[in-house]
Amino acid sequence: MCGIVGYIGSQNGVDVIVEGLSRLEYRGYDSAGLCLKDESGNLVQFKKAGKIENLKKVLSSQAKEILNSSLVIGHTRWATHGGVTDFNAHPHGNDIVNVVHNGIIENATELRNELETEGYEFKSETDSEVFLVLTTKFKKEGNDIFESVRKAFGLITGNSAFVVMEQSSNSIVAVKRGAPLVCGTNNANGELFVSSDPYALVGYADELYFPDDEVFVFLNQKDAKKIEFFAKDGEPSTLFLKQTQSMDLEVSDKGAFDHYMIKEIHEQPDLINAFMNYYFHGSGKAILDKISELDAKRIHIAACGTAWHAGLVIKDFIEKYIRITCTVDLASEFRYRDPLIFPSDIGLFISQSGETADTLAAQELCKEAGLPCVSIINTEGSTIYRNCDLNLLIKAGTEVGVASTKAFTLQCLTGYLASRRLETDDVSIYKSQLELLQKRIQEVISREQEIKDIASAIFEKRGFLYTGRGMFYPIALEGALKLKEIAYVHAEGYAAGELKHGPIALIDENMVNVALVGPALYEKTRSNIEEVKARKGVIVTVGPANDKDLEKLSDYYFGVNFEGLEDLSPLLVNVFTQLLSYYIAREKGTDIDKPRNLAKSVTVE
Repeated sequence: MCGIVGYIGSQNGVDVIVEGLSRLEYRGYDSAGLCLKDESGNLVQFKKAGKIENLKKVLSSQAKEILNSSLVIGHTRWATHGGVTDFNAHPHGNDIVNVVHNGIIENATELRNELETEGYEFKSETDSEVFLVLTTKFKKEGNDIFESVRKAFGLITGNSAFVVMEQSSNSIVAVKRGAPLVCGTNNANGELFVSSDPYALVGYADELYFPDDEVFVFLNQKDAKKIEFFAKDGEPSTLFLKQTQSMDLEVSDKGAFDHYMIKEIHEQPDLINAFMNYYFHGSGKAILDKISELDAKRIHIAACGTAWHAGLVIKDFIEKYIRITCTVDLASEFRYRDPLIFPSDIGLFISQSGETADTLAAQELCKEAGLPCVSIINTEGSTIYRNCDLNLLIKAGTEVGVASTKAFTLQCLTGYLASRRLETDDVSIYKSQLELLQKRIQEVISREQEIKDIASAIFEKRGFLYTGRGMFYPIALEGALKLKEIAYVHAEGYAAGELKHGPIALIDENMVNVALVGPALYEKTRSNIEEVKARKGVIVTVGPANDKDLEKLSDYYFGVNFEGLEDLSPLLVNVFTQLLSYYIAREKGTDIDKPRNLAKSVTVE
């Protein structure tokens, strides 16, 4: 969601901030802005609703000397409180303090009413401005900037990250609770950075620091090679993770591809190869060994969105291979239903970013109950990563497209690998299937034109029902979600046998059934397609290769080779649904990589 970047150093900070914010576009946003300290010592804001290009246009109209600043903070906003306007864009500030904020202040209305009673005025509709007014109030009462931020932070409730710059001390103060925050240093150049995402700091910072919740971070221009960390009582703190920067900017280049999403779909075969190297020959092997030592009576999976669909796939792996009861919950519901959890259970949390607010809350609940916590995660050093006892990295690299593709595949494969490792230590049993899946995915990608042709024929239909049975049911859910996310059309995923219990009422010549047919339960799934066909629905079938009966039954048939894949067959079909969604969205002309209203990393509940 909201992106934050802050800079103190010797080069032009505006360029650093604009580049950092541009890298964070993939997180989703609806306005952008920055605040700099100019050569006269004044805090100057530039902010604009809409894309970063709008902000760039405003900046390009300014004299170069105005934009030459060594102290700058910037922000991309995803609206929660207040509409998408210039006034509601961040930073919020005055001539003393400027603030950028990621998250929600849950008691903002109460605090705002109190401050207005005291005579303070507000310019925006946002909850974020409450923190600005509180910090300014405490600063005017004679407190330094650290103490002012500390007092303001102590009054607010909810998960948030704040980055505050002050005019008089040339410093930045940052703090977070349940929201992402990372700091960085470039020791050679004497530069300091802060952001909501380490990707913004690639190529700038060579060392990264991930502070724990309620640890205050102090970046001071007078000592620009040092970041200081403090507890709430003002004493120095060591509650942070230090990490050498290991990311690169290769992901920022779409190369020959029109969108990041299609590039990331094409990356999957190579990523499976790298994934195998990591877990069979690299440092991931030791993690799998630790997995094999786990013992539990029950496993609770909590995740959101696409990661929840991966959890449904992984549940089947766990229950089939290691015969342990497994539950899968939407993380946003898990902690509110008073779940039955015991120290003899294990909590398994799936997240691409490692900062998903609802998943974090579920993890905290399990940790408080004494459960061992395991993550399937893409972002090393993220909050979920730091809070879990054991982390299974999916090694997908940065996923820029908001609609997850490669991360879903590798989340499922990580769960598969962990389940098989708990079942047997004979690597050859599952290694050969991973290698075969890699090959078969490449075969599907090589037939991209066929899928593009199907998309061209059906993209104007009114709605889409994705159906599957068994392990293909989560793929139906995921396929429908992809289409909704990027093409803005109504799509639903159903267990194929459930169509006749209600959804079949929707079937007519303008409704498409994307039928996912695997080797298991073949006859029953075929019968469900017959039911749709009898009601004049349009049938797009993905099923076993060279199946003449399915081809005859379908309006559009895409045969795939399931031989030897066994339980990994659904992941092969999922690549078809990813490509189908992409090409339908292309036909509709939507913003595929940055679909409206969506955010890559959902850091608010």
